[in-house]
Amino acid sequence: MAILKFSASAVAAQIAHARACKTFLPNWNGPVDRPALILIVGNGVHLRSNGIDGTTTRIVTTEQADPSFAFAQGMNPFRDADWMAQRRMAFRDLTGQFYTDILDDVQVLIDRGQGAICLATDGHSIRVFVRRASDYLIGGTYEVPSGLGGIFRVILKDACDTFAIVQNCGNCEDFDAMQPYRVPLDALMELDDRRVA
Repeated sequence: MAILKFSASAVAAQIAHARACKTFLPNWNGPVDRPALILIVGNGVHLRSNGIDGTTTRIVTTEQADPSFAFAQGMNPFRDADWMAQRRMAFRDLTGQFYTDILDDVQVLIDRGQGAICLATDGHSIRVFVRRASDYLIGGTYEVPSGLGGIFRVILKDACDTFAIVQNCGNCEDFDAMQPYRVPLDALMELDDRRVA
């Protein structure tokens, strides 16, 4: 899982463009009749309007990017020297165009005055991520997916807007002896009281 961070003002401009248009780029299922945001993973990672307004004949592709699009932090080929490495960390070798259904949820956050929009993605699904590092208790106990199909119980050591540093605790001895490691912030799950021993 990865968290992508976008400037709220840049995303707001893309939403305004989409809402001002009468025709829209089709998705894989055919014609589209309403505004939306498309996530492009290719030459950088960016959100753009699905609107067609006659000012450009360029069809959205993964090879082309426009500096006016809303680029994910650290993944802007016009500004970030290591954008490709950052893109690979988030998406591995996956590239493409993803029609999203997040426009209304993102608009709510923009209307509330959010300075940044965070999206959580596992490479196949994209959702708005509304929690912040300050929403989590440093030293608190959480669960995270193990990557082996199970779940680890962890202690939160530190957190930023996109990642958390955790230490295994309360699992088997070998796993608890592991060094602290980094997980996406949205991987932290609150403990369900019924599962607490």
